[in-house]
Amino acid sequence: MPHPNLPHPEERPRGARLEGRTGDLQSETNRVASAEPTPAAALAQARRLVVKIGSALLVDEDGEIHRAWLDALVDDLARCRARSQDVIVVSSGAIAVGRRHLGLHGRALRLEEKQAAAATGQIRLAHAYQEALARHRITVAQILLTLEDTEERRRHLNARATFAQLLGLGAVPVVNENDTIATAEIRFGDNDRLAARVAQMASADMLVLLSDIDGLYSADPRHDPAARHIPLVRDIGADIEAMAGSAPPGYSSGGMVTKLTAARIAMQAGCHMLIAEGRPRLDGIAGPLAAIEAGARATLFLPHSEPRSARKAWIAGAVNPAGILTVDDGAVRALRSGKSLLPAGVVGVEGGFDRGDCVIIRNRAGIEAGRGLSAYASGDIRLIAGHKSGEIATILGYRGRDEIIHRDDLVLTEAR
Repeated sequence: MPHPNLPHPEERPRGARLEGRTGDLQSETNRVASAEPTPAAALAQARRLVVKIGSALLVDEDGEIHRAWLDALVDDLARCRARSQDVIVVSSGAIAVGRRHLGLHGRALRLEEKQAAAATGQIRLAHAYQEALARHRITVAQILLTLEDTEERRRHLNARATFAQLLGLGAVPVVNENDTIATAEIRFGDNDRLAARVAQMASADMLVLLSDIDGLYSADPRHDPAARHIPLVRDIGADIEAMAGSAPPGYSSGGMVTKLTAARIAMQAGCHMLIAEGRPRLDGIAGPLAAIEAGARATLFLPHSEPRSARKAWIAGAVNPAGILTVDDGAVRALRSGKSLLPAGVVGVEGGFDRGDCVIIRNRAGIEAGRGLSAYASGDIRLIAGHKSGEIATILGYRGRDEIIHRDDLVLTEAR
């Protein structure tokens, strides 16, 4: 895989030497940098932002919220909204705030203690955001999510619709993990991955992870003074993963490992991602987003695809299929030519599923041909299978879509 700071092999001029002396490598990196997208440009051009805030930035060691820092961040968010950018905030800090008020100091918390701390801290955290955003006459809305909310299709669609409605009404959603009800098995455990799932869910084109470090390094800069900053990442391979260190001390539950996991989710969803330092600066620039736009160092991860193809990749691999549709040879040929799946081509239905669930499409030989989101529940498909679309209303008593799976909700897959 090409080094993330350098162009792909086909982009390099013939005869360019990228190995050897450090000076040769640095000069090539500098030559490419001017033609590469920058964090400042990517942030300014984004249509919809998700900004994730770590506990260490928002809450001090005594469990108090950094009000001045929060005000500076909110000034940034208001500026983004003024230039017609949608903004979603994913905020850590509820447990860190709540544990102080419950007297849970100086030790690791059990799950039930974290849930109790979150229940107390969420109220204080939401109130802090409400006060800060009110200075700009911006309405805040709280959304609490669990891992299941982002993985189960119907919950995913409901949450996606809620985000769309809130953004359409001009509110700023503030998201956190619903620690008060989540079990150990259904927790994200860190808000980096939650933020990436929110970005995927809301079709955001920029995810900003504000942290206590200004990006990805070739090694842990806390222990290796020779560690190099990596400004641009196109792909996350073994070499990039090897650069991740351990989680920083304090309240943070993530570290660079979870940030790279978040980057992988975002990139596959067609979303840019930035890792940037969020701590207060000494150069007069108050807000962390303003600092990025002023040229502060950060690491930019470039997405693999446009959102539509990324959504299809999600359908193909990230959703547990709820049933199976067997189709005839004519339907398989139609799917391969880019058409939707119609009732007439269905010859069998397996499993029980609802409208919106992901199902597998197989040919008569039992070989998987594709996957898609069904427009009808399994019981209704059993009734209309083999019939023409014009007969749906007569058979079911209502008229739904002409297609059982629309081509926009369908992906062709290899035999498994």
